[in-house]
Amino acid sequence: MLRGLTTTSFWADDLEAAKEWYTELLGLEPYFVRSGPDGRIAYIEFRLGDYQHELGIIQSGYAPHGPIGEPGGAVVYWHVDDVAASYDRLLAMGAKEHQQIIQREAGFVTASVVDPFGNILGVMYNPHYLEILQSMQG
Repeated sequence: MLRGLTTTSFWADDLEAAKEWYTELLGLEPYFVRSGPDGRIAYIEFRLGDYQHELGIIQSGYAPHGPIGEPGGAVVYWHVDDVAASYDRLLAMGAKEHQQIIQREAGFVTASVVDPFGNILGVMYNPHYLEILQSMQG
């Protein structure tokens, strides 16, 4: 039934600030930007990674669950080649620690932060991700 991630949605009150922050973090501009009825940015979307996964950031006023008071919900982990360097960079950019770096069994390493907009962003070194990527490349 679940075939793969399509879009991960984050929320932010200030989409201009979120656009700048994620553009700097990812090193690329969003490929899609939509304005709301008031002319301000309401939605931005980035395509990133080996599979061009989508990261959408939506103006908080459109959140189906109302205002976000604190980080919560699922943690989506993005594969990175160096968790420590990625984690340090996120903290240096103003993210707050959510979960410190954890060395897990079988070579897995995880950490997570809360971005400046209240979303949990996970980073992970995942050997299975690399195995699957290598098998698909032949």
